[in-house]
Amino acid sequence: MTRITVLIVMIVLGAGPLAQAADVEVSVKNLRSEEGTVRVAICTENTFTKPACTLRGNAPASEGAVVVKDVPAGRYAVQAYHDENDDRKINRFFFKLKEGIGFSNDAKMRRGPPKFADAAIQIEDDTSLELTIIYY
Repeated sequence: MTRITVLIVMIVLGAGPLAQAADVEVSVKNLRSEEGTVRVAICTENTFTKPACTLRGNAPASEGAVVVKDVPAGRYAVQAYHDENDDRKINRFFFKLKEGIGFSNDAKMRRGPPKFADAAIQIEDDTSLELTIIYY
């Protein structure tokens, strides 16, 4: 089928326009230093708090904001951490986190990460959001 034919079929069937990918700017507040990197992941419910979350971005902590490009429209939760020593992992001392972490909607950690529903946001178009980094 030609492209025009596909568009006509979509209109007739009510499919509407194709969804476009969005850029998501995540501003973080409450960083305790400008050392290291802020790392952000935008995750579906199935990938939330897991390494399988592939929509990622990072920026120097001194910038305080990260842009993740080409995020398809959908429902996501955003997670971020302040990687102060740039080792690409959240450092812990036994069960206590040594680096700051935060979630969209400033969803709270209670005996573990928040529920996806508490951090979930809808992304349709370019989006800006702010979250608070908490140090435990």
